[in-house]
Amino acid sequence: MNNLSEIIPLLVLTGLLGCTQVVDYDLQGHRGARGLLPENSIPGFLLAADLGVDTIEMDVVVAADSQIVVSHEPWMSSEICSHPDGTPVTEEEARSLNLYTMSYEEIAAFDCGSRGNPRFPDQEPRAVQKPLLSEALRAIENHSERTLQYNIEIKSKEDGDGVFHPDVDTFAELLYEVLAEQDLLNQVTIQSFDPRSLEAVRRIDSQVTLAFLVSNELGLEANMDRLSFIPQAYSPNHNLVDRSLIDSVHGLGMAIVPWTVNDSDRMKELLYLGVDALITDYPDRGAVLKR
Repeated sequence: MNNLSEIIPLLVLTGLLGCTQVVDYDLQGHRGARGLLPENSIPGFLLAADLGVDTIEMDVVVAADSQIVVSHEPWMSSEICSHPDGTPVTEEEARSLNLYTMSYEEIAAFDCGSRGNPRFPDQEPRAVQKPLLSEALRAIENHSERTLQYNIEIKSKEDGDGVFHPDVDTFAELLYEVLAEQDLLNQVTIQSFDPRSLEAVRRIDSQVTLAFLVSNELGLEANMDRLSFIPQAYSPNHNLVDRSLIDSVHGLGMAIVPWTVNDSDRMKELLYLGVDALITDYPDRGAVLKR
């Protein structure tokens, strides 16, 4: 299973749902540690590493100058971002602050952490900028004494081509170049909801570990029909996961990596059912289950 199986530690779940079970468990910090520090930020990534995650999950977009930037939206979010003068970005203007039309210098002038996040009351507000992927990876690698894995999402949609991002082949090439320059291809999974992006990465390098993100209720067979190959991982919304899906995914030779699991009891339930990983905004909660 490539790097997914190489880095997953053994976890003994004693008394989990009344049973004792040994499972493979890859703890992934969603957007770093979004429940605790600003999302997709270098401080958040370093905290996730310190809390004991195996994998740091993040999202990437493309700036006007073709640089790969860590950001969930390809625009400035009205929920968390502020203009260089400190004025909050409004919902009405958010999408007009299109990162694909802005240079990285312009993007970096915005603060996307000082306001906090109203959906995550435990998050510590902190002034942060959207980092370049290369800067974020260097910071994590220099900080952590452990070998970490990275789960990087290509944020693309068909109706975003040429508007919020380049065509998927160009997007994939730009991302691949950064990962190759950082010599981290063996530590990376590239994920996407967009099957076109996964196909594009595979055309560049068939050895890269890929994960298919899923939020719809079409079912495993219908979703897999959207790809021409079987990726290393299937990554559905955790609410879609039950024993039957887990067994079917494993039957195809894929790992199952549910997102975003923030409730401790649900974490335990999914681990008992046999998932291979958990993506969570609260890596501290997931880390408790590994002790």
